Amino acid sequence: MKSIAIIPARGGSKRIPRKNIKEFLSKPIIAYSIEAALKSGAFDEVMVSTDDKEIAEISRKYGASVPFFRSEELSTDMAMTVPVLIDVLENYKKKGLDYEQLCCIYPCAPFITAARLKEGMDLLASPKVDGAFPVTTIYPPQKCFVVRNGKIAMLHPEYYNVRSQDLEPHYQDAGQFYCIKTNSLIEEKIMFCRHTLPIFLTKDEVQDIDTEEDWKEAEKKYRTLKGI
Repeated sequence: MKSIAIIPARGGSKRIPRKNIKEFLSKPIIAYSIEAALKSGAFDEVMVSTDDKEIAEISRKYGASVPFFRSEELSTDMAMTVPVLIDVLENYKKKGLDYEQLCCIYPCAPFITAARLKEGMDLLASPKVDGAFPVTTIYPPQKCFVVRNGKIAMLHPEYYNVRSQDLEPHYQDAGQFYCIKTNSLIEEKIMFCRHTLPIFLTKDEVQDIDTEEDWKEAEKKYRTLKGI
């Protein structure tokens, strides 16, 4: 089946200006996503969906295609990812190109690897699987505290005497990529469809990058992980 990697990267990031092409250690952060996708060998096309000429230029430099620009309507702060993906698929369809599988790869995820992308796309080979994406464990929410009237209280006091290792583990989205069968995305219009499998990542492989502080922490973690 034909597969496409779609990297959504609009130009109007607010919390970290020009976030998608900001220098992360040695190169623009979007380059890590592009290079991992190309190296994986899992895609017939690796493209960047953007409204921004500079992002397009840098993306092409690192090997991605930018065959068209995203509309203004799909480039606002309120624009959701699913309509962007469907718009890309429709634009390719007008060119006579259909893709049965896609992978939405975030542009600010330098911990993505080619091996993890291939792992996710390989899972789509099963007819019983609609999608796959990476997750990592979180602190047991059963042990969380809240502050009420200025005082600390357990959110779930019934778990006070239960050891953390005996609680059901909970997970969070690693914020890196989603592998999805195209038909399932169009039908359900959500990023993880009914039959979606997890790809388990360690904490060392995951880092949210939403603030300047996050950015510095990500660079520090990346250096440690890569031994640089």
